[in-house]
Amino acid sequence: MKERCALVADDSRTENSGAFGSYAAIGDSFTEGVGDPGPDGRFVGWADRFAVLLADRMPEHSFRYANLAVRGRLLDQIVEEQVPRARELAPDLVTFCAGGNDIIRPGSDPDDVAERFERAVADLAASVGTVMVTTGFDTRDVPVLRHLRGKIATYTAHVRAIADRYDCPVLDLWSLKSVQDRRAWDADRLHLSPEGHTRVALRAAQVLGIEVPADPDQPWPPLPPRGTFEVRRDDIQWAREYLVPWIGRRLRGESSGDHVEAKRPDLLPL
Repeated sequence: MKERCALVADDSRTENSGAFGSYAAIGDSFTEGVGDPGPDGRFVGWADRFAVLLADRMPEHSFRYANLAVRGRLLDQIVEEQVPRARELAPDLVTFCAGGNDIIRPGSDPDDVAERFERAVADLAASVGTVMVTTGFDTRDVPVLRHLRGKIATYTAHVRAIADRYDCPVLDLWSLKSVQDRRAWDADRLHLSPEGHTRVALRAAQVLGIEVPADPDQPWPPLPPRGTFEVRRDDIQWAREYLVPWIGRRLRGESSGDHVEAKRPDLLPL
């Protein structure tokens, strides 16, 4: 019998569509929320915002949430560090976004990454309620990453196929056109802005059939045109502030997530 990600626990999930009593997010900087700083200095991000939408459907103080994601983590690190913890917590819902940092590394094979990703999905399916998997973004208009679009598309196709095999809901970021606007991205052009994170959270809720307060694909207001000089100046400043340090860390074998721990390692009320 085919394993299923979407298993319903009679005593922990309500009958209402999209009503989950507990949620754990696993992944890298995208799920940690880099690019979306909160008032306390910690990152918020789409997963935190998504958790609020889930909590609103539950009785007050009954919803619990953990975020195990850590910036810079590769797939094998996520599988080693976060998947066992998620299995131990056994929440009603897990969002699993991993492999992006592997795909952007030179020489990586999206077929191989997908095989390892699928083993982790199968592992999670045995212990948690529902596993929502996440595709990659369309990087057609993203500097540095646009030349990796083919690899990202291949990996995204694998993720969708894995979701079909395990009956996982899919947070399809490739088709979310609104995040292709530059205002959806932080100044580093590698992480989402607060508005970008908000739109992803809204789309995640929609995937589970939750009514949301705004359309995540709502068009952005028009921007004034930018001249070639302005675009070139911004590109040079971005390369100096973000691209060169990012390449330097890669050459030194360092990660932005070194010495960083999960911000919410336990299932706790919001």
